[in-house]
Amino acid sequence: MNKIITPDELPLWVPGDMLSSSKELGWKDISQRSYYYKGQEVPIPALDHFMIVSYHKGLTPMYRRIEESTGIKTTCSPSDISLLSNSQNSYWDWTEDIIVSHIYLSNQFMSRIATEITEKPIENIILHDILQLRDPLISSIVECLNNEVRSSGLGGSVYAEALGIQLAVHLLRNYANLQFKESTVLKLSKSQEKIIREYINTNLHKNIKIEDLSNQVGMGVWNFSKRFKQSFHCSPHVFLTRTRADKAKKLICEGDFAIKEIAYLCGFSDQAHLTRTLSKIFGITPKKLRNL
Repeated sequence: MNKIITPDELPLWVPGDMLSSSKELGWKDISQRSYYYKGQEVPIPALDHFMIVSYHKGLTPMYRRIEESTGIKTTCSPSDISLLSNSQNSYWDWTEDIIVSHIYLSNQFMSRIATEITEKPIENIILHDILQLRDPLISSIVECLNNEVRSSGLGGSVYAEALGIQLAVHLLRNYANLQFKESTVLKLSKSQEKIIREYINTNLHKNIKIEDLSNQVGMGVWNFSKRFKQSFHCSPHVFLTRTRADKAKKLICEGDFAIKEIAYLCGFSDQAHLTRTLSKIFGITPKKLRNL
């Protein structure tokens, strides 16, 4: 099967009674469905989401085959978990009635979380071929999402996203193989570049650290530094020093402030630090620059 289906299309392939759904709750990149299924055997086209199946009622022999694998046989019972990657055809066969919950995570969401925690661009994510798993953390997150669907509390979409991030990180750490893009170095976006420039200009008189800059765009220091260098063609430290020097040169030439004040306004530790920096970058001292 070359067809790729959405979670909303799954009931066309796996008949059952839907017991709950997050569809009308405004969740983004994560969704929930729960079903009552009679025993059946069904081929399922590849989903465009990752699927986590949590078993709540019923005990049944279960067989599943993914793509061209030999398949797995087991008995699934309440508290068991099954994992299914996106873009994988599968075949399921069970004999007894069951009640299950499905949690769906979009590929875009999983890739974004994987990029953030590994600080590397992601080519592909494949969950382990697991039909029967006992994992208290996954079960707890699924139950929290199920409860949220039933109660629809304040800030539900934010709460669901937070739970989705926790679930995604746990899956990526423990139950996934990651394939990274080769020789691809990402840049900061134009909006991120603007945020960084504005932050530096506003806080130039302060002791700005790389952590301060990376926090402005919600990145880890390593990932931020690599993207910054691709965008600005120098390290954050070099860019900061040059920005301080350029601002100091401008103020010195304008002549409205004493050189000692300019050193403070531009974030230099003292006047001597300013003098050393300007001499290194421009080949001239502040005093000679002012007398031009």
